[in-house]
Parts: sequence; structure tokens; C-alpha cells
Amino acid sequence: MFREPWEAQAFAMAVKLNEVGHFTWGEWAETLGAEIAAHPDRAYYENWLSALENLIERKRLLSSTERQQRIEEWDRAAHATPHGKPVELTRSSPARETVR
Repeated sequence: MFREPWEAQAFAMAVKLNEVGHFTWGEWAETLGAEIAAHPDRAYYENWLSALENLIERKRLLSSTERQQRIEEWDRAAHATPHGKPVELTRSSPARETVR
């Protein structure tokens, strides 16, 4: 079902955020549908991730700035992690503490 680990992680995050009540499946379907319509040539899970990012910002779970900081933290951690080892982010990250 998933071609890359990040696709499964994005899927799981959307499911979890729905389970804890941050958005409804109707909101999710509308947002994902808009992404697919706007970017029909983009891979499905790229649209999925974009929809997730849009909802996270719209629901104020992270600001655009916090989301960008989290992306940069991930990039730094990924570049510092030896090949084949899991990438780990510290729990002290301000952006991580915002999303629960």
C-alpha cells in the first residue's frame, strides 16, 4: 500500500489527528480532494501530506513558522544520522511539544 515509510507515517498522523478530534473525515476528504484537484500530476501521498499540512495550520496545531522549523529540524537530524539508522528528533523540540 505504501511505497515509502513517510507515506505510512503521514497516513498514521492523519488517522491519529482525526481520532483525537482535531478534524472530521469530512474536513479531511474536502482538503485532500482540493489538493488532488489543484495538483493532479503530483503523487497521491504528496497530496496527502500537503492536505495534512494545510489542516494542521488551519486548525492551529502548528503555525506555518513552527511547521517550517519542524521540517528544518527533521532535515538536520536526517543529515546527521548514519545511513541505515533511525532518524530521531529530541522531545525538547518546541514544535514537537506543540502537537500532541
